Amino acid sequence: MSTILPVVHLVDDDDAVRRGLSLLLSTVGMRVLPHANTDQFLREFDPDRPGAIVLDVRMPGGSGMALLDRLAAMGVTQPIIILTGHGTVDLCRRAFKAGATEFLEKPVDDEVLIDALQRALSDHLLNRSRKEAERTARERFARLSAREREVLELLVAGMTNREIGHALDLSPRTVEVHRAHVIEKLEAETLAHLIRQYAPLIES
Repeated sequence: MSTILPVVHLVDDDDAVRRGLSLLLSTVGMRVLPHANTDQFLREFDPDRPGAIVLDVRMPGGSGMALLDRLAAMGVTQPIIILTGHGTVDLCRRAFKAGATEFLEKPVDDEVLIDALQRALSDHLLNRSRKEAERTARERFARLSAREREVLELLVAGMTNREIGHALDLSPRTVEVHRAHVIEKLEAETLAHLIRQYAPLIES
């Protein structure tokens, strides 16, 4: 299965800004999709695709702040970097309250923007990876029978097969069979991996 590359959505009504920033970000290996206005962005934006959003505040036909509020209401997880040539303390405060990751003033320094985007994308991809691992773990956990979940809980607690047998009134051989099924269904490579991945699910 191929990796989906992150994309940077650049929303700015200024053609020169879009061209310049698209070229700048492409030189450091980022894929950029420029949008001239918020409507175009919303038509082309895929909320499930990893990436980031660079958003101008003041645009004709729809402000960046209104779009920021809409994205927050949609539950969008992509980091959003606000660019503005009219920065104020109140605007900055509103942007962060609405979920912006960074607030940068134009003309933005190239290195500052690149650094901000690289940090934002790194954090975003790490969070997506963690959430995907958690989702996969929950799906695998749901495969277990009630007895297998009991065995797993005692395994995570550090009990041996014999101790688990005493606790559940099972023979060591039966415990071994359940344990094998648990490891197979959870696709755990080692007992340590099993404990690390599934202890939070048992405790929740």
